[in-house]
Amino acid sequence: MSIKHKIAGVVAGMAAIALLAGCSSAATSEGGSSADAGKTVKIGVVGASDPYWETYKEEAKKAGINVEIVGFTEYPQVNPALANGDVDINQFQHLIYLAQYNVGENKDLTPIGSTAIYPLPLYSKKYKDVKDIPEGATIAIPKDESNQARALLALQGAGLVKLKDGGSIVSIADDVESGSKVKVITVDGSLAAAQLDDPAVAGAVINNDFATKAGIDVSSAIAKDSAEDPKSQAYVNVFAVRAADKDNATYKKLVEIYQDSEAVKKGVQEANNNSAVFAKIPAADLEKTLKDVEKTVKSSK
Repeated sequence: MSIKHKIAGVVAGMAAIALLAGCSSAATSEGGSSADAGKTVKIGVVGASDPYWETYKEEAKKAGINVEIVGFTEYPQVNPALANGDVDINQFQHLIYLAQYNVGENKDLTPIGSTAIYPLPLYSKKYKDVKDIPEGATIAIPKDESNQARALLALQGAGLVKLKDGGSIVSIADDVESGSKVKVITVDGSLAAAQLDDPAVAGAVINNDFATKAGIDVSSAIAKDSAEDPKSQAYVNVFAVRAADKDNATYKKLVEIYQDSEAVKKGVQEANNNSAVFAKIPAADLEKTLKDVEKTVKSSK
């Protein structure tokens, strides 16, 4: 079976459950919170300075849970910190990124709840419409595996590139077929926004976190992938823990607080220019999708 067909099976399941209300376990359910009484739970994030994390900590405290937000500057730092026990939970990544980490590092980090999908946009300071980008122009995209593939799918959806076999979650820049409208270069995600000022670059696909930090108005995007597109559903962001902690009731309660607190969600939208599409997906469905994506990643190696 081709990777393309495998991906279709994976994301079809995600499409069926995305944005449906799920139920998180209460703090008194399996795993019990008594063992964690008085413990400060460390959550690893990228963007710790976002004000909504203070709101989140206050909401957690109301539920009797002390939270410390541990900030990281680069995505590749966060999963190793969780795997090594430096933090208890992390919240910064989508399922495909998590799958690629688990496969690459032979780890078993596990999702315990969803947060939101953030469409991946294409920005340009030179063109106001994707149709205005000329033949042979250069577009910069993130070089990390998961966001590189997603960026390519977004560009394909915008009619700028054609991908080998229709593209998938494991597509790379080399899969851009000859005859595509634009050329693609890969850059570190944190440097993508700077490419907009390069005279040789027509536009850049920029992750939401980095776009916000660069002061880019997300409404200025000239193209983006769709949260409703089945191929985008595996990009839902999640809370992740070590596999041994997946039934920890305190951690489940922390997911519930994020999902249900209107104050937290308002803060998330304010920090992300109202770009978040919130999603409540049961942990069991997230875990199943993760395993399916991991199989696909392994088969592509």
